[in-house]
Parts: sequence; C-alpha cells; structure tokens
Amino acid sequence: MATLSTTQASPSIFGGIMIIGGTIIGAGMFSLPVVMSGAWFFWSLAALVVTWFCMLHSGLMILEANLNYRVGSSFDTVTKDLLGKGWNLINGLSIAFVLYILTYAYISASGSVIHHTLGKMSVDFPARFAGLIFALIVAFIVWLSTRAVSRMTTIVLGAKILTFFMTFGGLMWHVEPATLLDSKAINPSYFPYLLMTLPFCLASFGYHGNVPSLMKYYGKDPQTIKRCLVWGTLMALVLYIIWLVGSMGNIPRSDFIAIADKGGNIDVLVGALSGVLKSRALDLLLIVFSNFAVASSFLGVTLGLFDYLADLFKFDDSPMGRLKTALVTFIPPMLGGVIWPDGFIYAIGFAGLAATIWAAIVPALLAKASRKKFGSPIYRVWGGNKMIVLILIFGVTNAAIHILSSFDLLPVYH
Repeated sequence: MATLSTTQASPSIFGGIMIIGGTIIGAGMFSLPVVMSGAWFFWSLAALVVTWFCMLHSGLMILEANLNYRVGSSFDTVTKDLLGKGWNLINGLSIAFVLYILTYAYISASGSVIHHTLGKMSVDFPARFAGLIFALIVAFIVWLSTRAVSRMTTIVLGAKILTFFMTFGGLMWHVEPATLLDSKAINPSYFPYLLMTLPFCLASFGYHGNVPSLMKYYGKDPQTIKRCLVWGTLMALVLYIIWLVGSMGNIPRSDFIAIADKGGNIDVLVGALSGVLKSRALDLLLIVFSNFAVASSFLGVTLGLFDYLADLFKFDDSPMGRLKTALVTFIPPMLGGVIWPDGFIYAIGFAGLAATIWAAIVPALLAKASRKKFGSPIYRVWGGNKMIVLILIFGVTNAAIHILSSFDLLPVYH
C-alpha cells in the first residue's frame, strides 16, 4: 500500500485553480456592470478589490477549520461540531439557499444565452427549455465525479479565457476614455450608489462551497489548496477589472438604466454591447464567451451544492448514492428555471444576502472556534483575531446593506 500511495500521481494544482476560477468567473460577472453603473468605474474597482481580499480570507478560514476533520466532511459536519446545532441550522439554510438560488440563476442565464445564440441562427427555441436541457447535461457531469467536473471545467474555462481575451481585446480597442471616465456628465454623483454594489460583489466571488471539495481532491494538503484559492480568486479579480473597463468603456453610464429595466439578464447586456460595437465578429465572440461563462460557473456551483448535500444526507460515493445526490441537487432549481426563467439579477442579489452568513460570518466564527478547540495545528490563516473581526464586519455590513436595499432605504441609480 505504501508503494502504491507514493507512486500515485497527485492531482495537478492547475485543476484546483480551474475549479475555483471557473466557479467564480461566470454568469455572475454579467450582473456587475449593470449593478455598478451608479457607482461607475473607480468606486466599483475599489469595491471589487476589498471584496476579493475578504472573500479570499474567509475561504482560507473554512480551509483552516475543515482540515481538522476527515476528508469528505463538509459544512454540515464541521459547523455542527464547532458552533452547535443552532448555527449549523442557520448556516445550512444559507448554504442551501445560496447554492440552490445560484444554480437556479445559472439555469435562467443558460436559457437566455442559448435562446439568444440560437436566435442569431434564426432558430426560435424557448429559453426555459434550453435551460432545462443544459441543466441535465451539467447534472450528468457532476454525477460522474469531482475529477470529471475538474476536467470539464478546465476545458470550458480555458475556452472561456481564450474567447474572453479575443472578445475583450476587441472591446478594449473600442473603449472610449470619455465614456469610461463619464467625463461628459455634469456634476455626477457616484459614491451614494457604492453600497448597493457590495452584495453583488460578494456573490460574484462565491467559491466557498468548493473548499471541502478541494480537500476531497487533494487530501489534507493546505498549501496546495491555499494556492488554488489565491490564484483562482486573483484570476477572477483581474478578469472582472478587464470586463468593467470593456463594458463601461463602451456603454455610456445612462444606457445601463434601460438594461436594468429589462431585467439585466445576459442576453440584454450582450445585445447592448453588440449594438454599440456594430461588429459581427465581436458579436459572435460575445455570444460564445457568454455560453462558456455560464457553463463554467454552473459546473463549479453545482459541484459545491452536490458535495454539501451528500454530506448532509450521508449519501455514499457509489453510482447510486451519487444519483440520489444529483436528484436532490438539480430537481428544485430546474423546476424554478422552468416556472420563472427571467430571475437572473434578482437571484444573484438574494444570493449575496444569504452568502454573507455562509461565506463571511460563519467562516470567521469557525476559525475562532477551531483555534480554541484544536489549536489549528495543520494550517492557520494569518492576521490573528484582527482578521477574524475584519471578516465579521465585512459580512455584517453586506447583510445590513441588502436589508436596507430591500426596504428601499438606499439610493438606486435610475
């Protein structure tokens, strides 16, 4: 056995980076220019950097706590042991809500993107059924194995990055500095709209459900998993910034109001960019990129939900056990996608509220409890208690912003 274990090749770090990057960089990025149009470029840039820093460290805190448990343990096991049944119930509901609603959001997004793509070929295919078929394909890949998701995500994310740079390389050539800087506006106001962007930024850096999945993939190897989180999230940050420059540098700030009024779904934004650029080649690249963006996020988010539900219901890793997990994972959001196919922006926003509990508040509490109970001998996030307090403040602030927004107590750009 010792000989087998030492000669067996360990999984490549590239696959882990692709799982994290693929989960983050996806359909959610299409919501960013729309919700950030009020704060515009520089304030939005600041919000992205702060969110990236906090979300990276909250993910590392989940890793710190998870390393004290057997490989395969997910949030249900770890939270129940460290924080008790009350917090585990709250955290479990928030995880299920976030991952289910993001899965629904990507079914909605995939339906709209496929409908838009086929529409360019003069084929009228209903968006809700396009999303349903796409979901069934993803369900099959997730059912196969984590390795299958990693390989497929690597292919899809590689194609997405290639089409991203081809698309936004073209977009960059069309960027108008006056549009990006909003220099024609008279006495513009940006800062009041900054707070509204934060929950969407938080939702757009969601990968935390994949941390236990990476431990199943690499074993208890904190440095390798840490590198996956750092490089995966950094890749997302850089591509988000390029995306903001490309979109805000081509679409005037005032035009985003009409995009938001139409629901802000991916096909509306892609159509707006196509209308501004008037380039058939770039239009085609945008369509291809949007398809790959939805696919990679869909795979990553559903893998996290799949592993969480397997741990929650104690389904085993046999083909029948994975089939049970797949049914519980995909049937509820697929029904939502068929009944209400145009809820992308709303779903991303609500995911940001629930994610504050699961991706910010609970990770900080887990790190604190883990250090008290185990001493965190395998790995400990730097910054001590100050970092824990910072992540808690970040999470509570995001939750408060979303609650205030729900009661129309924050300014909205319109």
